[in-house]
Amino acid sequence: MWYPDPVLKRRAEPVAAIDDGIRALIDDMFTVMREEEGLGLAAPQVGRSLRIFVTEEHERFPARAYINPRLVTADGPVAVRDEGCLSLPGIRVGVRRPAHVRIEAMGLDGERFELEDSGLMGRCWLHEHDHLEGRLITDWMSPIDRLAARRALRDLEAAFEDGQ
Repeated sequence: MWYPDPVLKRRAEPVAAIDDGIRALIDDMFTVMREEEGLGLAAPQVGRSLRIFVTEEHERFPARAYINPRLVTADGPVAVRDEGCLSLPGIRVGVRRPAHVRIEAMGLDGERFELEDSGLMGRCWLHEHDHLEGRLITDWMSPIDRLAARRALRDLEAAFEDGQ
């Protein structure tokens, strides 16, 4: 789903049970993420308002599904780094995020796990968690960012309207 699809601005619903439908959705999410060469992808980005995201293998983290994730902590020095989003192709925004993140989620096996990172994967978890809360990188844009992206946003809005 591309901006400004309303599913991207809605708070996603918790997953009640891990069944064949959820497993198939997660398989599809991995496929889309890899085709688009992303580091992560949230269920709302494929049109499903569910609290799921997936991440690609990176450094010490294997590819993984995060079901009903919860941020345990997000603290430490705040850094501004450019972020892109598969739902907003061609747009990059400097986003302020805390350096250290601890996340808890359920895996495909139904077991809870907890991970922490102070690098790119931690930033990815925050970005994907934002999607589950109905937030996009556009919500973090400064007035200058918004002005710089104005044409690209209008093009995405027009393409969305044409597809309706």
